[in-house]
Amino acid sequence: MALSTRLTLFLFLSFMFLCGQTRGRFVSNLLSASSSSSDLVSDGVHDSRKPSESLLLIHRPFGFLSESTCEQTYGFLPCTTTVLGNLFLIIIYGFLMYKAATYLSNGSELLLEILGPGIVGGLFLPILGALPDAMLILVSGLSGSKETAQSQVSVGMGLLAGSTTLLLTIIWGVCVIVGKCDLDDRIAVDTQDTRGYSLTGSGVSTDIWTSYAARIMVISVLPFLIVQLPQILNSTSGRHLAVLIALIVSLALLIVYCLYQIFQPWIQRRKLAYVKHKHVIFGILRHFEHALGRFLKEDGQPDKEMIKKLFKTIDENGDGELSHGELKALMVGINFEEIDLNHDDAVFKIMAEFDTSHNDAVDEDEFVDGICKWIRNAQGHSRGVSGSQPTRFLQDFHQETKREHDLLDVGDQSDEVVEGVADPKWTSIKAVLLLLLGTVIAAAFADPLVDAVDNFSDATSIPAFFISFIALPFATNSSEAVSAIIFASRDKRQTASLTFSELYGAVTMNNVLCLSVFLALVYVRGLTWDFSSEVLVILVVCLVMGLFGSFRTHFPLWTSILAILLYPFSLALVYVLDYVFGWS
Repeated sequence: MALSTRLTLFLFLSFMFLCGQTRGRFVSNLLSASSSSSDLVSDGVHDSRKPSESLLLIHRPFGFLSESTCEQTYGFLPCTTTVLGNLFLIIIYGFLMYKAATYLSNGSELLLEILGPGIVGGLFLPILGALPDAMLILVSGLSGSKETAQSQVSVGMGLLAGSTTLLLTIIWGVCVIVGKCDLDDRIAVDTQDTRGYSLTGSGVSTDIWTSYAARIMVISVLPFLIVQLPQILNSTSGRHLAVLIALIVSLALLIVYCLYQIFQPWIQRRKLAYVKHKHVIFGILRHFEHALGRFLKEDGQPDKEMIKKLFKTIDENGDGELSHGELKALMVGINFEEIDLNHDDAVFKIMAEFDTSHNDAVDEDEFVDGICKWIRNAQGHSRGVSGSQPTRFLQDFHQETKREHDLLDVGDQSDEVVEGVADPKWTSIKAVLLLLLGTVIAAAFADPLVDAVDNFSDATSIPAFFISFIALPFATNSSEAVSAIIFASRDKRQTASLTFSELYGAVTMNNVLCLSVFLALVYVRGLTWDFSSEVLVILVVCLVMGLFGSFRTHFPLWTSILAILLYPFSLALVYVLDYVFGWS
């Protein structure tokens, strides 16, 4: 029993040692002591010194240590000033933010199943995905006085820079590794991975829309450049105005990006329909070549007389005009191998392009002009081949059309099982509840998480920026990261395209939505914008990975190594700029 008591006492004292702070005794010279005599206690060594040099201990009540106490968030959530205590709180609050992000992601997916893309996919989903980050940034600048907000706002900037860096480096690189397939002529072969970890022969490839998403991400860094202009020009007078202009530009880019997301499915369908029409052009010109043998003169110009002869063979009733029925008969007689052609739609497009008189028929002159236009268009795609060689320039036109079609449409989505929603009403209720729960958790625990990070920074003397740069992005982006990695592991071009598009889109929302919140805080509260090194890191990562993804659609395995190495490089860059060159 005595042993148990001693063990309990030992554990209690150990716990108090870990959770409390210790201080040495405060010694004051008698003459310089400003305290009253009631606060002075002898230290027992006065006899060896002169009265004027006698040292006395100063007795202070517990309130003397008030500067080391912490303030409970909302008046009841726990807080501590110790390293281990704040680390524990960061883990707990970080896990809650992770759950909030998970609930928001799951609710968004359910909502998308019910309502489909468009407004939901283009507006609500991107905003909801960035909501946890935006909440943390918002509370980091609203807390307490202006001085407190200025010290805590570095947490928001660290989160912003850390999220962008994490998504474009570690997550991007891991997605390449888990989604790798054999690369054949810069195109990934779906579900075929026989080359192992070949740095050049294995990797992923995407569609052209993913490249567009990367370009949009590059454009989204424009507000960072604007707000940084006064520092670049070494000016102090225009910093507040630069913040306001950057805020306006950021909000404008947010609106434009959401509109683009809303109309993107329609844009994709239009472009894909145009490429299918180019397949029709090639098929008809190839059919004419087989029928006529040659439809170009020696100088490479279209032979209009031969085209007129062809018109007469198509004009079955000899009335000098081609009707819908006659054009459809021509389409049916041509074998279109690459596409599943809707003949009525193809005839409608040809009629709209050829019928300049709008009389619902194509006469001989309109037919000749239309075919000549097609020939010149195809000749423009020839690669140094003489225009009088129709077979050669048609082959070039065909190859480019196939490649364009392949970049626009990376695979048939019919192999992805799409199930209908069994109970739309209950699914809708579940989606709304998940979204509300995620929003409430993110809003409730964003402030205590920021406080815990700030207190941990005080206890360890580690800058709050580095804590938020490393730790917080894993909490707010982990759900999105896990989903992206699992999705990429399906080893298909279609899933790779969607995965990287989502990563670029998430960074774009960081650069416009989260930055808008941050800039609004800085402007409204009159805070100082002093984040040159952090902005430089965001620019470096976004520009390197954005330009990399803008001008290529295949990514060998070696690109994943480059991306992952960018993460420690970014962290080291901020440290060197801030603490070696003194930028901040």
